[in-house]
Amino acid sequence: MKMMKGSFMLLFAIICLIAMGPRMALLASANEDLEQRVERLEEKLAVNEQEAGSGQDNGGLQRISIGGVAAGGYQYQSVDDATGYDDAGRGAFAFQPEISVALSEKDEFFAKFGFAGGNALNAGESPFTWAPWAADLEADVKNINGRERDYLLTAWYKHTFDFGEDNALGLTGGLVDATDYLDENAYANDEYTQFMNQALVNGPNGFLPSYDLGGALEWDMGDFALRGVVMGIGDNDEGRSYTFYGAQLGYTFNTDLGEGNYRVIVDRTSRDFSNPAGDKQEAKNCVLLSFDQELGDILGAWIRFGWQDDSAAITCKNLYSGGGYISGKLWGREQDNIGIGYAYFDGANQDLDSGHVFEAYVRFLLNEYFALTADVQYMKDNMKIGDDPKGFISGLRLVAEF
Repeated sequence: MKMMKGSFMLLFAIICLIAMGPRMALLASANEDLEQRVERLEEKLAVNEQEAGSGQDNGGLQRISIGGVAAGGYQYQSVDDATGYDDAGRGAFAFQPEISVALSEKDEFFAKFGFAGGNALNAGESPFTWAPWAADLEADVKNINGRERDYLLTAWYKHTFDFGEDNALGLTGGLVDATDYLDENAYANDEYTQFMNQALVNGPNGFLPSYDLGGALEWDMGDFALRGVVMGIGDNDEGRSYTFYGAQLGYTFNTDLGEGNYRVIVDRTSRDFSNPAGDKQEAKNCVLLSFDQELGDILGAWIRFGWQDDSAAITCKNLYSGGGYISGKLWGREQDNIGIGYAYFDGANQDLDSGHVFEAYVRFLLNEYFALTADVQYMKDNMKIGDDPKGFISGLRLVAEF
């Protein structure tokens, strides 16, 4: 209870700081000659930017963009009915630099690397089914998918075919991440800027793989968008390689309230997963719905439902999640926001019977690069046999995007 009170006091304090933060305006003046010089300089910069936009600089070099994210997080858990687990805090740091090379207007090469220290409350430090922070931490960036490859997450080449206005097809091949193309959501899809819990970042029963050989298709046709992914995964939890297939059909719907995105995702694997009895191999199959809708300039709402076939041995059969979004425009800081999410999931043919995840966060921008998030999670797992762990996890996350 002390942890619960402390977590909510932390959130309340952060919200108050946002609402009461002073705003400063800088005034400047210049003489007429200086204004003319500035105008000439701006004209030169505009010409340079136009040349850079073509994919080349004045020397004929290819356009290169370097960016990425660096994130540090600390989480403290206060748990009950969890034998072998104590109230404890853990931290982690993740650094993911990326490089993009525009070979032409229609050709791109992209690579992303992942480096991390610590696992926070992931990797067996927490008694709950889903990871409290869905980031790629220390245990995730080594021996990726059993390939004996460390730190290199994605490396792909993409070519885009332009068929006219609002009609383009992109084909990608290399080391890809299925979550870059499937199960998108405007309010619940990024573990660095939105929710932290695995159950709210993506549909965990959708078994979307990351960082392995494959190809992706992106076909945008006006308000409709088609996505497809095929990947060969080096190793599942049973030590077998398998193939993943995923497809998504999306529709963007504009209303007086704002933009809405409605997606249907279908996932399937090859028959390389054991059935519950362990005497036969089965495929995994899942259908997901992922919707997000603006509700004016300040509010937004989202849902994600998923149903998985239980022919193979699986942890979660059905998932029902949703939540809300509040823009910082409400208190005069447009770049800040609050997120609230809840997930209920049914167990399948393993130890889990059912479970709940609730998470609320408030994120505010410190400057052009840094943002700080205060986060509170409540989780409860109902098991078929043994303990039914429950408790609060509170945390802070500092993220730099560059």
